[in-house]
Amino acid sequence: MASKKNIEIRALSNEELEQELVASVAQYHKLTMTHSVTDVENTNIITESRRDIARIKTELRSRELATCSAEELAGRSKIRARRRKKF
Repeated sequence: MASKKNIEIRALSNEELEQELVASVAQYHKLTMTHSVTDVENTNIITESRRDIARIKTELRSRELATCSAEELAGRSKIRARRRKKF
C-alpha cells in the first residue's frame, strides 16, 4: 500500500518533482549542518528528509524508464546482466 507521501509525489509533474528535489536536498543539507553545530530537537527529521529525497529520485527514475524505447530497455538489461556477473 502506498503511503501518503508516495501518493502526493506521484501526483506532481516532472518539473514540480525537480523543484521539490532541489528544495528537499537544500533542506537536508541545512538540517545536517545545523545538527553538526547544535542539537536538533527531533533528529528523525533528518531521516525523513533523506527518505523523501529517495522517494522523489525513485519516482523520477521510474518515469524516465517508462518513456524509454524497447531498444533502450533491452540495452539496459544487458548492462544489468554484466553487473550481476561481476559479483
